[in-house]
Amino acid sequence: MNDTTQHGIRIRPGSPADAPAVLSMLDSAVVWMNERGNTEQWGTTPFSRKPGGAERVERYMTENTPYVAELDGVPAGALVLDRGPSAQMPIAPAGEPERYVRLLVSDRRYAGLGIGAALLAHAAEETRRAGVALLRVDCWAGGDGELVAFYERHGFVPTDRFLSEAWPGQVLARRLG
Repeated sequence: MNDTTQHGIRIRPGSPADAPAVLSMLDSAVVWMNERGNTEQWGTTPFSRKPGGAERVERYMTENTPYVAELDGVPAGALVLDRGPSAQMPIAPAGEPERYVRLLVSDRRYAGLGIGAALLAHAAEETRRAGVALLRVDCWAGGDGELVAFYERHGFVPTDRFLSEAWPGQVLARRLG
């Protein structure tokens, strides 16, 4: 796993030491979403105060393949790759080798600077490097579909829709050549 730099954004492998920064990013994302009227995607309780929230982030940083995007040495975003969707999600396995984006989050202080785009480009690069041709992600499909459109702008194509309790989701896939 190599460090890469794109547009001044340095992407490096994540570690358990990054869990507090990632948890803080998730907390700030909840506040940001709520301020925009979105209380359905991740709820209204910050991840750090949700039962099991901190432990979930720690698992991401130890059981999966995490990456951290930095600007001037400061964590500005995180991406977690896995070999498939979470067992807790009602999503079928791809039926072929894949990499799966389990988490993509950026620090809202750096919104609009291409953190998410750089992390997705890195995920595609790591997927290719592993000799895998399929990168998938699932996301919230509610609201105005803004999150689905974000992934579409980055080369993903919607495949399956699903419902996880009352949470509308969309699986998207990107074929890598």
